[in-house]
Amino acid sequence: MTDKDITAIVQRWAAGDASALDQLMPLVYNDLRRLAHSRLRNEGSNCTLQATALVHEVFLRLAGQREPDMQNRGQFFHLAAALMRRILIDHAKRRKALKRGGGMENLELDEALASTPEKLEEWLAVDEALERFAAIDPFRARVVELRYFAGFSVDEVAELMGISATTARRDWAVARCWLQRRLEDSRRGSANLEPGQ
Repeated sequence: MTDKDITAIVQRWAAGDASALDQLMPLVYNDLRRLAHSRLRNEGSNCTLQATALVHEVFLRLAGQREPDMQNRGQFFHLAAALMRRILIDHAKRRKALKRGGGMENLELDEALASTPEKLEEWLAVDEALERFAAIDPFRARVVELRYFAGFSVDEVAELMGISATTARRDWAVARCWLQRRLEDSRRGSANLEPGQ
């Protein structure tokens, strides 16, 4: 199927046709699974079942969406990336809370998400910094979400967002610089970094 075919299915789903999501899922499953596997592998795990569990959770959350606001393939993948991010952050928060207080629940994503308290803190710090960045620059925050949380390459981000690869690289560099500075300030315990500094 072509990108245009996928876009047509996305538009049907956005218009309220629930059967369109059922048609869409097998068409994008391998792409989402590859992205989930890449994301989890980058965090120190190579278990493909965990990537599968992440994709299945994304599909469950997609099925819960009511008339999603999207018109094309790129917007669909952005929504999927945002859901993937939220799932990973929710699991990191739950794992952190469980480590502080009691019995550990057996979650498939836990091992893939973070094996050390430092990794949990990193995920949560990046999420918090990205939330602040999104308030300042939502477009570039989408670039980060697609790159960092969904694992898309810069060229794939450019295609999905309808921008040139050069623009995607520049936006990624600007966003990464701002986030790194914010994270460094957070680690040092400094005062809040004001937007534009």
